[in-house]
Amino acid sequence: MIAVTINFNSIVKLTDDQFYQLCRENPDVKFERNAKGEIIIMPPTGGETGNYNFEIATDLGIWNRQTKLGICFDSSTCFKLPSGANRSPDVSWIKKERWDALTPQQKQKFPPIAPDFVLELMSPTDSLKDTQDKMQEYMNNQVKLGWLINRKTRRVEIYRPGQEVEILESPAELLGEDVLPGFVLNLQLVWQ
Repeated sequence: MIAVTINFNSIVKLTDDQFYQLCRENPDVKFERNAKGEIIIMPPTGGETGNYNFEIATDLGIWNRQTKLGICFDSSTCFKLPSGANRSPDVSWIKKERWDALTPQQKQKFPPIAPDFVLELMSPTDSLKDTQDKMQEYMNNQVKLGWLINRKTRRVEIYRPGQEVEILESPAELLGEDVLPGFVLNLQLVWQ
């Protein structure tokens, strides 16, 4: 099953509240929305990808509990990016000060903020080009660091604002750099 993009713009342009309601009325369907307002229906992950996402998120969560530097989010969280897109990274993180600057109402719905860090783990059915485009969209929307992990090719693409994408072949670990200071993701659990 692959992601499907539907363009309703000639019929109706959903407001943020309508898009939020669409998602609430259909909890078994994962929706995203690109900057053009097109609705993207995302397929669920399989068991292996879901497990690897969980393991990665657990490592980030443990680091975050120790450092208390920010807030972690799973793939169910949809963010309203500055471009107007609504995106749900597999794993994401926001600096505590930035999160705390949002109102309780903004935190409740789809937070109008770009994460500082995003991670996308390729599923067997994901399109590489579409996922790379999504990573570039994150960078264009103020994300500070992004990792695209492709288990099939054992390749990691590292995205940073205003820089060329760095490609690593079968790295043993990834460093959180100055965005996630001290965080190290051991990739042995992903490559197994």
